[in-house]
Amino acid sequence: MTPEQQSAKAREICALAPVVPVLVIHDVAHAKPLAKALVAGGLPALEVTLRTPAALDVIRAMAEVEGGVVGAGTLLTPADVKAAKAAGAQFGVAPGATDRLIGACEDEGLPLLAGAVTASEVMTLLEKGFTMAKFFPAETSGGAAALKALGAPLPQMTFCPTGGISPDNVASYLSLSNVACVGGSWVAPKGLMEKGDWARITELAHAAAALPR
Repeated sequence: MTPEQQSAKAREICALAPVVPVLVIHDVAHAKPLAKALVAGGLPALEVTLRTPAALDVIRAMAEVEGGVVGAGTLLTPADVKAAKAAGAQFGVAPGATDRLIGACEDEGLPLLAGAVTASEVMTLLEKGFTMAKFFPAETSGGAAALKALGAPLPQMTFCPTGGISPDNVASYLSLSNVACVGGSWVAPKGLMEKGDWARITELAHAAAALPR
């Protein structure tokens, strides 16, 4: 899968809903009910971050949920890519981009949403064939104003900003012409997962899915 193909597939996934839930899950028992709740609420693309020991098992479980498109976040090494693909991930997300990581995704046939936050990083990804990127960490890197400014000289790149995005500022990102969607964790709060309040999570997902873009 070439970078162009990786990017095209990542763009398709980012077009599914205005918000991609960014999920840090410690208990694999939460995986299926959480995925079902989010998909029922209209958020089919799910990013499971590889930050917990349970993450790969969570991806395996979520991959079985009908209507879900499960991806692995925080990909840092070729080993992460191989493990994520083997667990059933349908796309990968990285905070940045390295040649080794991009090459591993090519070898494994895993669509990659690679990270970029500066003009030089964006230009490097464009040279490699990517036209869809993660903008991370969004809020501490200038937020929506920075993304708008990048869009003037680099309109070829479309972004999924992640990091510090909440219901209070999400509209400022989704209103930008170079933003396809945002990544956010507010739709799956840890407290609701621990209580098993999947109905409330579905409500939060419905609200996020209805955001204009």
